[in-house]
Amino acid sequence: MRYRAIFFDVGETLVHPAPSFPELFARVLERAGHRVAPDDVVRASRTVTERFSQASRDGDRWTITPERSRAFWLSVYELMLEALELSAGDGLRDTLYETFTDRANYALFEDVRPALDRLASKGYALGLISNFEAWLDDLLIDLGVREAFAVRVISGIEGVEKPDPLIYRLALERARVDPREAVYVGDNPEFDVDPPAALGMFPILIDRRERYADHAGARITDMAELPGILDA
Repeated sequence: MRYRAIFFDVGETLVHPAPSFPELFARVLERAGHRVAPDDVVRASRTVTERFSQASRDGDRWTITPERSRAFWLSVYELMLEALELSAGDGLRDTLYETFTDRANYALFEDVRPALDRLASKGYALGLISNFEAWLDDLLIDLGVREAFAVRVISGIEGVEKPDPLIYRLALERARVDPREAVYVGDNPEFDVDPPAALGMFPILIDRRERYADHAGARITDMAELPGILDA
């Protein structure tokens, strides 16, 4: 095989809030008496994209402690509520944080388990490299896929976040593979394409919502497409 190991991002690559982030967000607001459509939540979420990039540039490392995580996500929810013209002062931020840190509110994408089984049957070593809080490890157990990944590099445990090259190097070292023998699959070009490519890994963008149709590199919209790209 040309490649020996395949590493994955987790959030919105393998796992998603159930039924979806916009729908769950809208349900929280509805229970608080606010009628907001999921499409409105999608539009509001676009206002906070830069918040993640800025955190990276500032070296915030927002996943590495529960305190940092809470402060970061409260700031994200406040920005989104402002975009929705809602007050953040009535406990909504805290309710949203509790909702999106409840492991019961997450699920695997339907295409994930079949893809993992197929890749494992072909002899690929599978791993994770994720900006996620330490409770991701427990979530993977809940979802029944933790043991599918021989290497799990989770920022909330390691204290280093993407796009820092160190987080990718940790995974490569633990898998004992050269960057040229490794693939990385993720949903964000800034964190999941450019940094691993700079190390010599082969990045594949998973674009489930077709936001990056003009992406110049390898791109899939469903995990079922992944084995075909690797075979090619």
